[in-house]
Amino acid sequence: MKALILDGNPSEIDEDYNQYLSEVVELLIKKGHTVKTLTLRKMSIRFCTGCWSCWWATPGECVFKDESHTVCREYINSDFILFASPMIMGFASALTEKAKDKLIPLVHPYVEFVQGECHHLKRYDVYPKIGLLLDKTPGTDEEDIEITFDMFKRFALNLKSELVLSALTTQSAQEVSDAIDRV
Repeated sequence: MKALILDGNPSEIDEDYNQYLSEVVELLIKKGHTVKTLTLRKMSIRFCTGCWSCWWATPGECVFKDESHTVCREYINSDFILFASPMIMGFASALTEKAKDKLIPLVHPYVEFVQGECHHLKRYDVYPKIGLLLDKTPGTDEEDIEITFDMFKRFALNLKSELVLSALTTQSAQEVSDAIDRV
């Protein structure tokens, strides 16, 4: 399986988090998976302006020449995506949210009914499965985590996928890699 990890940690000095992600990657590689990590804090990605140019002017690509093009290309060419983020003020990091927003070119602007709701049409035949790994920070409660997991479930549905893994860094790296291995 080709896995992509989108590391949304804004802090490069969070050694425990960085070590945990490294361990997950190492375990996945040992199991024979190809793993690529994109560290979002090191990438130049603009916020989505909602201009719709990715649908009309430059179909399938953000009109702004930033590294979201790399994120989209790696995303759509992977089998599994792991969004990894610390919880900040009750949500995944702004870096994670920004990367999520910049994936909208991967679907069409046209909509269809899915489970009684309007959702975008596919642009590609196959979309990767999605996982979410959250690092619970001080002040984060169970409701924050539940809401964030639910938001990613909704995101996955609109991006023609499904959230197949919801995990916390309180679980061992072995448990998380085993869960990814079963995807």
